[in-house]
Amino acid sequence: MNLLNACRVIALGFSVCIAPVFALELVPLRDVQLLESPFLHAQNTNKNYLMALDVEKLLAPFRREAGLPFKETYGNWESTGLDGHMGGHYVSALALMYASTRDKAVLERLDYVIAELKKCQDKIGSGYIGGIPASNKMWSEIAKGDIRVDNFSTNERWVPWYNLHKIYAGLRDAYIYANSVDAKKMLVKLSDWTIELTKTLSPEQMQAMLRTEHGGMNEIFVDVAEITGDKKYLALAQAFSHQAILQPLEKSHDHLTGLHANTQIPKVIGFKRYADATNNPEWKRAAEFFWQTVIDKRTVAIGGNSVKEHFHDTQDFSPMVNEVEGPETCNTYNMLKLTELLYLSSGNQSFDNQASGLKNSSQLKYVDYYERALYNHILGSQNPTTGGFVYFTPMRPNHYRVYSQVHDGMWCCVGSGLESHSKYAEFIYARDKRPKKDPDVFVNLFIPSQMEWKEQGISLTQTTLFPDEAATQIVIDKSARFSLHLRYPNWVEQGKLELRINGKKADVTQLPGDYIALERRWKKGDTVELTLPMHTELEKMPDGSNYYAILHGPIVLAAKTQPFANEQLDYFADDSRMGHIAQGKMCPLEAAPFLLGNSREFIQQLKPVAGKPLTFNASGLINGQNLQQIELIPFFRLHESRYAIYWPYTTAANLEKSRAKAAADEQARLTLQAKTIDQVAPGEQQPESDHFYKGEQSETGIYKGRHWRHARAWFSYELNDKQQEAKTLRITYAGIDSGRRFEIWLNDVVIAKVRSQANSQEFFTMDYAIPAELVKSAKGKYTLKFVAETGSIAGGVYGVRLLRE
Repeated sequence: MNLLNACRVIALGFSVCIAPVFALELVPLRDVQLLESPFLHAQNTNKNYLMALDVEKLLAPFRREAGLPFKETYGNWESTGLDGHMGGHYVSALALMYASTRDKAVLERLDYVIAELKKCQDKIGSGYIGGIPASNKMWSEIAKGDIRVDNFSTNERWVPWYNLHKIYAGLRDAYIYANSVDAKKMLVKLSDWTIELTKTLSPEQMQAMLRTEHGGMNEIFVDVAEITGDKKYLALAQAFSHQAILQPLEKSHDHLTGLHANTQIPKVIGFKRYADATNNPEWKRAAEFFWQTVIDKRTVAIGGNSVKEHFHDTQDFSPMVNEVEGPETCNTYNMLKLTELLYLSSGNQSFDNQASGLKNSSQLKYVDYYERALYNHILGSQNPTTGGFVYFTPMRPNHYRVYSQVHDGMWCCVGSGLESHSKYAEFIYARDKRPKKDPDVFVNLFIPSQMEWKEQGISLTQTTLFPDEAATQIVIDKSARFSLHLRYPNWVEQGKLELRINGKKADVTQLPGDYIALERRWKKGDTVELTLPMHTELEKMPDGSNYYAILHGPIVLAAKTQPFANEQLDYFADDSRMGHIAQGKMCPLEAAPFLLGNSREFIQQLKPVAGKPLTFNASGLINGQNLQQIELIPFFRLHESRYAIYWPYTTAANLEKSRAKAAADEQARLTLQAKTIDQVAPGEQQPESDHFYKGEQSETGIYKGRHWRHARAWFSYELNDKQQEAKTLRITYAGIDSGRRFEIWLNDVVIAKVRSQANSQEFFTMDYAIPAELVKSAKGKYTLKFVAETGSIAGGVYGVRLLRE
């Protein structure tokens, strides 16, 4: 039997293909227009934010490095070492927004930025373009093989390849989405500059350089090879692929614990792009293993992952509950990119030969994740009024988020956010890209939109109020013969989905996780209706601990909480280096709302609130302070409030016992938090960069799941004490580091000479008094420096805290 043609007839004269193989591509952004929905609102809000940014400030770092006149730069990350990264994201966002909206004002802005960047590249003359401060010296050193790397610095520059990747990606996107010929030429010149820069470096030197976060540099060179047809860029992509991450993944080994999450995801996107370009099955399997591992073992209900930007132990999600630096939005932005690539190539796999119809659980799992992350994390990461972006989304009960402001906060998640909210139409529809007599169109997401495939004469409109209404309608706008593949979501129970064609009910034999394939010559005005009943369920924290999220269909439900009466929180970040962290008071976990009763009883007693879509009355089912009346709403609609997504679970009889245990577990942590003025997590990228790490002959690593830093020379951080109330410096050590000799300096004053002794504890702390006269003279700023004695090592240091009395 020819499986490509193995079809069977069902009611109404349609045929259902059992086992086809597809070469999928996403329907281009330019061919899909959003209609009224939360996504269109988010896109329009983002366009306003995008156009409100000061383009001259964004261009300033590039002009400065090219020796051209410039005015002031933006502050925050844009003036403290990551200068220019926002400019790259900005070009991508403009290109995506233009493809999505065809707004001429957006195109004019994009054309202006490309023209100005071209002036910078032409002035430099080598093909290079970037905003990295004083980078000439660094690039010259690298070209000579003088490479000094750390987790987040190369030759004392903050993640330079990561920064440069953003302008690479911006130029690529300007060409692909807006057909900018100049952007293509600039991209090729910049790629050739990299070839020239690295031509004498050995593979070992390249791999050493890749220890520092470098974004998706391998991905971009596959793109350039595809754009130009020149395989020399594939060789460059391979050289920029980090073997220390790739090789364990090729063997299906999970060595991710403790790694900086968003450093790794772009690398894996590059592995997948290279695998597709070279038909490399090992790299493809590595990408698939990474995705599955992160989704199954490291991803929470909203589709995000990481705590304090790092992958934590898969068996212990307590940091996800304890800490306020929950899933980072950039991680999900990149996981969605990887998901797209895996989805598209999954169409080339064989489908299960089931008599019930079209089935590919491997393919549909990617759509399930994409939908979950898009609705609950990405859509929820934008303030719907101001357009501001969220960096961390705390899973800690009773905490909150902070949002960027247009001219304050130039974080990575602002840059990726500008892109994410410009491309909501990207994954709604897919199609078989191979020329065929009867083409195939796939409907993945239930988002109001119009789609046109001009080359095949196909046009359709999807109308829906989903998720407020559990149904969608597709109207054929042009007569054409094609197969329409409708997703049967896994969150719809078996046998519950209803299909109507031109008002007549059709039999559905497919299962959740299938596509329903309808093949015929469609007439203009034909209508397909899907009813997609959603149900509510509890989803346990991935490590099996006693915390649950509440989902209705794919939508995460949450509740606004108010544990402190008359509290005034500032939900909008300032321009400080750590302004992206919601640093307000942490509520004790014993005060967190508890779910009461068993899951079946809880779900059965939830009451939909009349006149409020996707809103449920949970009064009496959740016990918590000031929660006598409580409503559950979609998390993507919850803003500018404390909230609860994950809920500890107990019975009414055990409530007090559960609260007492939570109180005992929390007491020391909250007491320490209240005393803490400033803190650094040594060896972790963002905390160190936020505290302006410097060092010589310094190394980092992980021991017993905790990051450390030590040095054979010295390393330092900048600490803040705005109120000048510091009394004590608390340092965390490990018992294994005995026999080390070093000094601790504070503003060039030696406050301690350390002679480390063996300690039976794995980790322990030491407190060092800070002289009052030093506090007075410091005026709120300290340089903390660890200096090794000759022949010894300073550290390892596992934690730094500046404490008040």
